[in-house]
Amino acid sequence: MHDVVLIDDHPLFRQGMKDLLATAADQLRVVGEADNGVDGIAQVRRLKPQVVLLDLHMKGGLDGLDVLRELKAADCAPVTIMVTVSEDADDLTAALRAGADGYLLKDMAPQELLASVLRTADTGAMALSASLAGLLANAMREDARPRSRDAAALTPQENRVLDQIRAGRSNKQIARELDIAESTVKIHVKRVLKKINVSSRTQAAIWALSHG
Repeated sequence: MHDVVLIDDHPLFRQGMKDLLATAADQLRVVGEADNGVDGIAQVRRLKPQVVLLDLHMKGGLDGLDVLRELKAADCAPVTIMVTVSEDADDLTAALRAGADGYLLKDMAPQELLASVLRTADTGAMALSASLAGLLANAMREDARPRSRDAAALTPQENRVLDQIRAGRSNKQIARELDIAESTVKIHVKRVLKKINVSSRTQAAIWALSHG
């Protein structure tokens, strides 16, 4: 049996979650709820649930990330799953970095949401809406990319090649512009893609536009 606290500023959603969790009453029991972050933290400290279902964006006071950080700073932190409408990559990565044990969307099929909560409560495996898997993978790739040309350690010639890629020029055109062999251009392009951690010239051009 896992005790659960709900923290969400929408009363209709909290009621819907209570009704859904009641269908697994032999495994999940709602022991408390709150419509704001401050009261939610107080409920968790008093009731010491094993699981917290937490909204990401709440009106007034603390938002979901603030609450999450506070909960995860405790000695016996509960399993905390964000349940939100946000499909924003920044929200997803921020929640996971802050220690969220899962990130589920409110528009999931109810039984799928319930199964995800139960699996995470029982095993500790991260709960993640299937539709967000690709978003998370892309966000992780973005995180692995250097934040500047200096951080990428590009040589002067590689910087020139990258500028040519950004301008949309082919290897043959770059070779002519920089007065080097086309085979040399290919080597430089390959090194540039590796250093900035992208897999295509298009991605390299986009990165270059964002990094001077």
